[in-house]
Amino acid sequence: MTSNGTVSRDDELRNWPADEAAARAAQDRLRPHVVLDEPGPEPGFAGTVAGVDVAYDDERGVVAAAAVALDARTRAVVDEATAVGPVSFPYVPGLLAFREIPTVLAALDRLARVPDLVVCDGYGLAHPRRFGLACHLGVLTGLPVIGVAKNPFTFTYEAPGPERGATSALLDGGEEVGRALRTQPGVKPVFVSVGHRVGLDRACAHTLRLAASYRQPETTRAADALCRRALVDARDDAQAPGTP
Repeated sequence: MTSNGTVSRDDELRNWPADEAAARAAQDRLRPHVVLDEPGPEPGFAGTVAGVDVAYDDERGVVAAAAVALDARTRAVVDEATAVGPVSFPYVPGLLAFREIPTVLAALDRLARVPDLVVCDGYGLAHPRRFGLACHLGVLTGLPVIGVAKNPFTFTYEAPGPERGATSALLDGGEEVGRALRTQPGVKPVFVSVGHRVGLDRACAHTLRLAASYRQPETTRAADALCRRALVDARDDAQAPGTP
């Protein structure tokens, strides 16, 4: 933490938790820095929206991250970057961000320009401790971030209507922690939650705009494909003759 109370990304990375107790303490310490009172950029704004995703090689203990920047108006890919690093935290449900964020940050840093919005393949406030990957990444970068997940984690929801754009509340008891959003007619919904500096209405609107043809946003689809390629490339490089 800096002297003015803001979060220092460098300090957090230098003191990255190595066990569950330290990780939960970090979530508790950083959660108050999540900004929930900003609407975020308007859908179709003039700027870039980046998708981030990771892929794992469990045998080698390696994680590959990808960041793919799209033009927010046209959804055309304008930049992409990858990073490969060691998996430095065990698999613990609710603490996946500690396995992914260092490498995701490295990929984001390699983009030619800082994106105006980031879309995570995961959760934000829709998290048992209200501090999923999208919140954590937002607090460390200061960027507007949303989470778009493939399943509802441990929360409940009523099925939204069958039409594209239909939503229903994702609930933890009586608290709305996100929304189930139907991005394509008759296709299973995705689960949208706020990460940092974006309201839920706009998080859903961005997701719908980015998912013009498929269930998942184009940001997620592009980042997923790229991190998988990066993982294969890293494996091939490690197996090449003469590689130490």
